Amino acid sequence: MTSNVRRDFPALARSHRGAPVAYFDGPGGTQVPRQVVDAMADYLFHHNANTHWNYPTSAETDAALEAARVALADFVNGDATEIAFGANMTTLTFHLARALGARWGAGDEVVVTELDHHGNVAPWTRLAAERGVTVRTVRMNAAAGVLDWDDLERAITPRTKLVAIGAASNALGTITDVAAAARLAKAQGALVFADVVHYAPHTLVDVKALGCDFLACSAYKFYGPHVGILWGKRDLIASLDVPKLIPAPDASPEKLETGTQNHEGIVGAAAAVDYLASLGKGDTRRERLTSAFAALHAQGSALLGRMWSGLSAIPGVRMYGVGPGAPRTPTVAFTVDGMVSDDVARALAERAVFVSNGDFYATTVIERLGHAADGVVRAGCACYTTAEEVDRLIAGVRSIASRS
Repeated sequence: MTSNVRRDFPALARSHRGAPVAYFDGPGGTQVPRQVVDAMADYLFHHNANTHWNYPTSAETDAALEAARVALADFVNGDATEIAFGANMTTLTFHLARALGARWGAGDEVVVTELDHHGNVAPWTRLAAERGVTVRTVRMNAAAGVLDWDDLERAITPRTKLVAIGAASNALGTITDVAAAARLAKAQGALVFADVVHYAPHTLVDVKALGCDFLACSAYKFYGPHVGILWGKRDLIASLDVPKLIPAPDASPEKLETGTQNHEGIVGAAAAVDYLASLGKGDTRRERLTSAFAALHAQGSALLGRMWSGLSAIPGVRMYGVGPGAPRTPTVAFTVDGMVSDDVARALAERAVFVSNGDFYATTVIERLGHAADGVVRAGCACYTTAEEVDRLIAGVRSIASRS
């Protein structure tokens, strides 16, 4: 699949210091295929307008946005009336948290985890200051890079109003069993909010199987533009008292969307879903997505095994999180003894191998690993990553580690 896919990504033609760039920065944002950019340009050039007015380009915009809701609903296995768009996952989550928190007060509890990106922590912990809600934080097992399930079970009580949990760690690649967490939450009558930002590019989302009530992701992590997506059960969205302008729509899902939206970005998000579906086979978009993700999972697992075994064999390189074979994404975190992560990332960039480093807003994870001061290096595989690029990453780290 990779060789056919790569021709769709103009960014892969870039070179740096005479070598082709290998992009391992996908966990922070993937490259974008030509088809997505073409869809966005077509909208801006030929259909650009505001919504709900009585002339052709406005009607075309309405149709494009509705089609995008249908596409994203297919992506998460929900309904188009349950898909809202916004600036990004974090902004949407703050918006939702304030709406839900308006019902809660002293004595009510929200559960968050140490394993999560702070975009799924801060919106909920803010309710402690705003509403007097008690926030319980579930520990992670730092040595294994997984959630402490015993602590999660203890944290969820009859006072719990919501459990906020990530489906995959953007720092470590660990996949968490959201469905199992949802069962614990539902047994106590609590709602479940799932952050699938890092999960969605690698495992096809199914809100029914996950058992959550709300879910958020970002299109720029799965080959689209910088747009956030929020799915929520229709009856729950309808019941929310969200901050909004009085004339603005009051029905699901538009009641969650404040102001004029990023229309071209929404069109691009839908095009990203269609691009992924084009990599698979089937009669419906969901079937094609299922086929494509099965192939991408197999490809990612092979690359992960190659990357993990190669990096872990280098003296002075320390790997974090669960290894191949455990539920995880093809994203690895590592450090090189005697070097700060900034220097490792810069040295790799000199070899045209682009990685990210730091804490990736998963601040607590990195603190628990003992690297709050200097962070870790993160390398992730995408649909366009090749085995040769993985070998270049390994060779680069080996050379850097030998000099440290």
